[in-house]
Amino acid sequence: MNKFVIAITISLAGIVSAHAQGKIDPDPANPCSDGNFKRHELCFKTPNDGVARAEILSESFYAVILKTADRCTITEAERLEAQGRFPKTKVFSMRFQCDDDIEENISYTNVNDKFGFLAVYAGLTLREAKVRLAEVKATGRFPGANIRRMQAKLIYP
Repeated sequence: MNKFVIAITISLAGIVSAHAQGKIDPDPANPCSDGNFKRHELCFKTPNDGVARAEILSESFYAVILKTADRCTITEAERLEAQGRFPKTKVFSMRFQCDDDIEENISYTNVNDKFGFLAVYAGLTLREAKVRLAEVKATGRFPGANIRRMQAKLIYP
């Protein structure tokens, strides 16, 4: 019986540890500290255990997609303009495999990789996301805004 309890405890500790590794940092005032992320990317905690990985996923979160466009056409100036409208939460854009830059290592799940997007972090729950969507729609600037559940994905070359 004691071996069973110990095994369950160890398993649960591993789950908690894995969850903490992918925690999103949605505060635009906090630059991503580990150097794996650029200003236009939504950063998250990554493991520091020396284990080689092909990719690392963040925790699941909601985003409000502000704009969808052809791949690689959304500029940093557009992102910064949108960031000014939502100063307390991160506005991010998809630039994976743009400009032949092998340092563009962040992609996102549940999106069509044939397009780029501009989005604002909307929280961990659908309720939070609906509140953020209402804020976005109130600006009148993003008529096609919609909610998307996704994960950020750090891909190693």
